[in-house]
Amino acid sequence: MNVVIVEDEQLAVERLEQLLRDIDPTIQVLTSIDTVKEAAAFLSSHKDNIDLVFLDIQLADGKSFEIFTKIDFNKPVIFTTAYDQFAIQAFKLNSIDYLLKPILYDELQAAINKFKGLKSSINDASPINQQVILDLINGKSTYKQRFLVKMGTRIQYRNTTDVSLFYAEDKICHLFTSDGKKYLIDHTLEVLENDLLDPKLFFRVSRQAIVNINAIKEARTDFNRMEILLNIPLGDNLVVSRSRVKEFKDWLNG
Repeated sequence: MNVVIVEDEQLAVERLEQLLRDIDPTIQVLTSIDTVKEAAAFLSSHKDNIDLVFLDIQLADGKSFEIFTKIDFNKPVIFTTAYDQFAIQAFKLNSIDYLLKPILYDELQAAINKFKGLKSSINDASPINQQVILDLINGKSTYKQRFLVKMGTRIQYRNTTDVSLFYAEDKICHLFTSDGKKYLIDHTLEVLENDLLDPKLFFRVSRQAIVNINAIKEARTDFNRMEILLNIPLGDNLVVSRSRVKEFKDWLNG
């Protein structure tokens, strides 16, 4: 079986590849792709060699539903995402299954078995509902519920509500949980701020940091300088960029 993984989180790609190897060593991952543009091009040119596609809904350059507005592609799809609002809509696109990340072994195995059972009856000529696609593209996204994190060779997940701080240094981004533990993640602060985090709960205080309002113990001002003391050990307090002090105060005030 030849599969393609369309996913913009490298940790999620590694986890899915490992699970597929554990479930069925004969499964061959042809490639992993992280953008709508590249996925549309590859799926269009290689569709005769593809048996199944694992498709994350939110990609680096948009929602993966946009792929189906660019190409004629009716191969079976298993959607994988952290955004459970899309479950019903995903099935309307004739998908085989829908898996909520982080993907669990038993659920993935059931989806693979379902695909194998339906393979002989899948109709490649079945049209994809274009109106459903447009509705999904134009619809409002929910915010990310959890993040995959890497601990040595292990991949786990942490709920967004348990994250106190996102901090970037030398283009490497980490999250800090409410118990003070630090984990590497794939996302940039720009993507976190603009696409993934609820702005009512998270605020970008500087180029390096995004804080959870529930992690703030107190804020201290000294002339035009504002520092934030969090309820996790960091060593140094966070400094709010001067250009963001007023906006930060407004955010704290609700």
